[in-house]
Parts: sequence; C-alpha cells; structure tokens
Amino acid sequence: EAEFRFGTTGTLDGTNTHKLVLEGYFGPAHYVTTTKSLMDQGALAELDINVLLLKYSDEECRLINKVKYQEEVDFIVKHSKRNNFITNLALDQDGNTLVLFQLVEKHGKPLYDLIKDKAHHRRKIFYVSGTVDTDIRESIREIVEKEKNAVIVASLGTFSTGVNIRNLHNIIFASPSKSQIKVLQSIGRGLRKSDDGKETKLYDLADDLHWKSNKNYTLNHAAERIKIYTKEKFKYRIYEINL
Repeated sequence: EAEFRFGTTGTLDGTNTHKLVLEGYFGPAHYVTTTKSLMDQGALAELDINVLLLKYSDEECRLINKVKYQEEVDFIVKHSKRNNFITNLALDQDGNTLVLFQLVEKHGKPLYDLIKDKAHHRRKIFYVSGTVDTDIRESIREIVEKEKNAVIVASLGTFSTGVNIRNLHNIIFASPSKSQIKVLQSIGRGLRKSDDGKETKLYDLADDLHWKSNKNYTLNHAAERIKIYTKEKFKYRIYEINL
C-alpha cells in the first residue's frame, strides 16, 4: 500500500507491451537521460563498437540456407574456425576482456578450454555460468577488478545484468542475439569508468551465411543489433572477415 512507487531501469526491451506493463505499475515512463549523453558528459566510459561480419564459404552458406534457427545456431557455435577466431581475438586484447556466450555446454565450456589452452600460463582466465556458485562469481569479479589482463568467459544469463566490473576494457559478443535488453545490459557491463580512463571496445560477431537473396537468421539478428546502436546514437564500424 505504498503511496509512491518508483521503478528505475537503464533498459526497456523496445516493445510496446513491456513499456505498457511497466506504466501500468508505475505510471508514465520518464526518460531522464541517455547512455550517449552520459558518455558525452564523461560519466561513462566511451564506447567503440566494431561489428565483425564473419563470411563463410559458398558451400557452407548453401548448406545452412534451409535449416531451422536452432540448427543454424548449433552450426555457428560449433564452427572450429569461428571459435579459433574468438580465442585469438580475446587473447589479442589489451586489458580485461569479457567474452559473452549463450549456450553453456555447446559453446561456453569449449570456448573457455580453447582460450585457457592457448593463453600464457601467467594470464588469468575465468569461467562463469549458472552452474558456478554465486559466491565464486563475486570473488571472480573482485579478482578481475585488481587484474589488468584477465579474460572472463561468461554466460549472458550471469554477466549481462547486475554485475559491475570497474576495470573492464573489452567485450566480445560471441553468441547471436537480437534482444535489446540483453544487448544494452551487456554493453552496460563495460561502461563503468576504469581507473586508467580507457574506452570500452565492443566486438559484435555477426554471421553472414546468406545464400543468394536469402538472409540467414543470425544475420537478421545482427541487423537488429545495428538498429539498436543507431537508435542509441552509438558509433560503430563494420569489418568483413573471411573465415
């Protein structure tokens, strides 16, 4: 029976339904500021978005052309050249790097093993998913805040929301997603200003498996993410990379 109710969020999911439900509980939504405005004011770290458009062979594109969404995702997350590319990308970065994945058994654990096996023995590599105890997750977060060159391989469900890492310099979207909330909240992990004042680099992996005029599911999802960046007035660049 509270007389006043206030709900605050940095992200709505972009749908009218979600907005209307919240307004039903709290009243009209009032937009106080934007992420871009906070960056311009120096309250948040600057964001450098690099969309990496991964190109596949004609044979692979033809094979994937008629499969269902889940089969396409399975193909992508098990693609050895793609996973090797993510491994090299993560290890080539300066500063602390967060690699975000969606599928634990099929993608997260194999990625972690690849990165750990290739990393220098002194470099700290961490793994976080829903199977990792909350206390351990918190201890990993605290350790990373004191590190300068660690890699965290984490599931979207555990590290896209509610986790603040002060010294996070790079984020890699290793899994396809079109959810506005997941995208913006994941970006939010890296926008807290670090001690060294470095900008945050985001590497968004987009998978181009289109065949003739037919665009694949995850390529369409990448287009949705780019729409989000445009709407939020984030600057981004697109690079084509042949696998």
